[in-house]
Amino acid sequence: MKFRSLLDALREARWFDISRARAYVAILAAVQALGLIGLLLSARHGLDPRGEPIGTDFVSFWTAARLAMSGAPASVYDPAVHFAAQRAAFGGHFGWYAFFYPPVFLLYVLPLGALSYFGALVLWLGATLGAYVLALRQIAAKPLGLLPILAFPAVLITLTHGQNAFLSTALFAGGAVLLERRPVLAGLLLGAVCYKPQLAIFIPLALAAAGRWRAFFAFGVAALALAGLSYVVFGDAAWRAFFAETALARATLEQGLVEPGKMQSLFAALRLWGAPFQLAYVVQAPVSLAAAVSLVFLLRRTGDARMQIALTVVATLLATPFVLDYDFTLLALPLAVVLTRALRTGFLPYEKILLLAAYMLPGVARVLALYALLPLSPFVLALLFASMARRVSLEASRAGRDDARPSRKANKSPRCEAGAGTAEIGAVNGP
Repeated sequence: MKFRSLLDALREARWFDISRARAYVAILAAVQALGLIGLLLSARHGLDPRGEPIGTDFVSFWTAARLAMSGAPASVYDPAVHFAAQRAAFGGHFGWYAFFYPPVFLLYVLPLGALSYFGALVLWLGATLGAYVLALRQIAAKPLGLLPILAFPAVLITLTHGQNAFLSTALFAGGAVLLERRPVLAGLLLGAVCYKPQLAIFIPLALAAAGRWRAFFAFGVAALALAGLSYVVFGDAAWRAFFAETALARATLEQGLVEPGKMQSLFAALRLWGAPFQLAYVVQAPVSLAAAVSLVFLLRRTGDARMQIALTVVATLLATPFVLDYDFTLLALPLAVVLTRALRTGFLPYEKILLLAAYMLPGVARVLALYALLPLSPFVLALLFASMARRVSLEASRAGRDDARPSRKANKSPRCEAGAGTAEIGAVNGP
């Protein structure tokens, strides 16, 4: 009986209303702000209490930009040279911050090499965070406000790592906002995601499956143009060095050279549980294929541009074996899309609690994986994707029923029809 009561509470989650949500988000924001302030105040000579530079992973971007500006861009992909440049800039005894990005990303960070480290870090995080907020504000429902966007736990992870997840999210979200009205510009923004190939793998597939051909070709133009420009600026030696370093990137994934708890894929979960990397690939491969096939099927069922890109994001995070916890900043996009629709039409069973779990996931994923051997991320992502698929299917079925109904009488206004449709979804899908 208690178990059934618990399921009922989770099914509707009536206790988690808008006022409680706002209060919890405010508390979460305050705790994270205090943590960030504490980190900055405890730093000495630009190093945190662990002896690592403030901004950690940004060290990789900044030293890569400095090396590229020195006239030796290919040396960015020489681990010994890159590591020596990091130690020369900061001293200390921290490990190597790798740079596994194609030369396209060097185009993005190159100007930062002209600035001091902390000046570049502030500019990088300020500009990309601003783009992230601006893009998501175009998607999230107005009652939600700005605070949930900033308090999303993945934001703090990206800030403290100096990472590029704000940029990735802004490009996906910008593409989602513009895909309907400005498909060429949307395709160009989505094409710019090619700086991180593991996140761009499903974009052309999704655009083709959705019949967004103008955006599809714009994506290709952007990706080819960026690759060509990087070839002109940095030369073929940089590209050869990048491809030579891919073996080290693969070894990093297979041998767990990155802190295991930071990796959030199904592949990483299996490795955390002791599975050999060959078995992890064998299990990851059909999951990736299933994500691709499901994505194509779902994109053919919905014409909503924002939902199409949101589905693409979640499918990508499920499919790629190389995804880290800061990459979950991307989840802000599907969460905003689904929550905005749910506030308008009603929540599906278990949808509210699942959205809450996905929202909190970045804040607990690493800790649970490292200290409890509970890599929850692939399972939460799978449930989120399934819930989004259910919503798309229900909305497609409802649209089909509406199309099959006899036309309304002339004295029924379009506004009345729209209101009736919304009421019906709310009645079927829950409060």
